[in-house]
Amino acid sequence: MRDDLHASIFRPLVRQALAEDVGPGDITTRATVPPDIKAEAVLLARARGVIAGLDVAREVFAEVDAHVEMVVLKEDAETCEPGDRIATFEGPAAGIITAERAALNFLQYMSGIATRTREFVEASGGRIAILDTRKTTPALRQLAKYAVRCGGGVNHRVGLYDGILVKDNHIRIAGGIAEAVRRVRDTGTGLPIEVETENLDEVQDAIDARVDIIMLDNLDDEMTAQAIALIDRRAKIELSGTMTVDRVRRIAALGADFVSIGAITHSAPALDMSLEVERLLSLA
Repeated sequence: MRDDLHASIFRPLVRQALAEDVGPGDITTRATVPPDIKAEAVLLARARGVIAGLDVAREVFAEVDAHVEMVVLKEDAETCEPGDRIATFEGPAAGIITAERAALNFLQYMSGIATRTREFVEASGGRIAILDTRKTTPALRQLAKYAVRCGGGVNHRVGLYDGILVKDNHIRIAGGIAEAVRRVRDTGTGLPIEVETENLDEVQDAIDARVDIIMLDNLDDEMTAQAIALIDRRAKIELSGTMTVDRVRRIAALGADFVSIGAITHSAPALDMSLEVERLLSLA
């Protein structure tokens, strides 16, 4: 799991976060914490959830002070309970304190996404795959999608460049599903073609166009069941729009293959964590 997120992806983000937060220096820590004091600290869970982003946090501490040693007690994708010790830190106290907020911001953000994803995965009962979307915080998409994987979800398109999804505005401009699909096929990409549909007539048009995946967007439960029956396994089916944990639990057995949920990345609450200095070790 951790190998899926390479330092080349998050290192520039960490440096940008520290430039934003620390700037030319942490003036409060510089005034209150002598540079020769060492400390031990612990990262604690304050809520139940799924952990994601430990390597990103490690990078924050390494950038601030390479002498801070981080020992991971739980791994990404593991669950935590309130009071659980997730990691410990040993090294210069000033470095630990200066790195604290940026590290927690990444960890809480990513763990919140992993936790929210896991809620939907558990609600699905393994009957339908939980997909993410492109509804992510700008510049943090790779972190968000890694967190989705930690939660047990499946990544949809990373961006506009690696998958075809013909949406409502494409259809309007092209003059219909058939013409939009024809234009896509003429490009010769060979990629699977997915088409967004909003009613049963559009579903039939997508079937007739022999697309690979049909998205049923914002259909109620009754119409969703009708559309799935109409498709009759002639294409993969993705459900989308107004998805809640309760609704996923309700519709997971209807026969669709995927359900895409923007809320797991754009609305996941941060997972509550804290970093606490436990004791001073020595004066260098």
